[in-house]
Amino acid sequence: MIEVIRLSKQFGPKLAVDNISFSVAKGEVLGFLGPNGAGKSTTMRMITGFIPPTRGTVTVGGHDIQKSPIQAKAKIGYLPENAPLYSDMTVESFLRFTAELRGITGAAQKSAVNKAIEICFLEKVARQSLDTLSKGFRHRTCLAQSIVHDPEVLILDEPTDGLDPNQKQEVRNLIRRLGATKTVIFSTHILEEVEAVCSRAIIIDQGKVVADGTPDELKRRASRAGAVKVRIRGLAGSGILSELEKLPHAVSVETIESSDSLFVGRVFPKKSAVDGTLAGEIYQFAAGRQLQLQELAVDEGRLDEMFREITVQVRS
Repeated sequence: MIEVIRLSKQFGPKLAVDNISFSVAKGEVLGFLGPNGAGKSTTMRMITGFIPPTRGTVTVGGHDIQKSPIQAKAKIGYLPENAPLYSDMTVESFLRFTAELRGITGAAQKSAVNKAIEICFLEKVARQSLDTLSKGFRHRTCLAQSIVHDPEVLILDEPTDGLDPNQKQEVRNLIRRLGATKTVIFSTHILEEVEAVCSRAIIIDQGKVVADGTPDELKRRASRAGAVKVRIRGLAGSGILSELEKLPHAVSVETIESSDSLFVGRVFPKKSAVDGTLAGEIYQFAAGRQLQLQELAVDEGRLDEMFREITVQVRS
């Protein structure tokens, strides 16, 4: 549904987006991650046709966003960062207005507005003016305008920014439901949202794509992914350390605590042994020497750890 090919954007001397390429299929919920100033919003604005690229192309549903903008934009629902609202309108009148801009009139308009209100849980405030709404309801109204024309593609820029925990959960659930039938890209810097909602994530830093994969694939790129935390009693810590370092699938050992009869540490596997092989070797080592194995836990990796490592690495 979305094809981004060698996309770049230059603002004077600053290269905000640097030759990025990726595609998004129907039914995918893609999380777009990156530090502040990484180029997330600029990329999303180019995908929606809000600003033109300096170089590269974007196609949406087979239509080039620059050569066939009307056809491409008809397929897109866009929630920009700090989405504007006409505060003197009611929720219902604002959605009628946005539906009319999309060319929806008559009975079809009424049906589309009612459906957007229902999907975004706006029934009890539908006839309230926008300036009387809480931030959460205003945000839902902005989201409703992006889906009022039932688009095939949703581009959501920081859709949970500024919401309280309950409101964030509501929006995440809504994105998950919409992603079952639509193509969704949403930017965020909240890593828990990626695990909760996304089928795939892209990390962008300094205008470049630095990682692309499912949340589980990205977690496995963290330095601790596959590492085994151990707590072993019955032998001097220095002795256990030297034995663990000799295991066939161990690459290094980190000491957390060590004494005359205790070793607590983390054993890092070779790349070929992130499947739990190393944990089995540690168990056999402790059992063979009749040591007391008090803890044996394989780290699955964490997104926040991987995110910090990869963005710091790019900057260094």
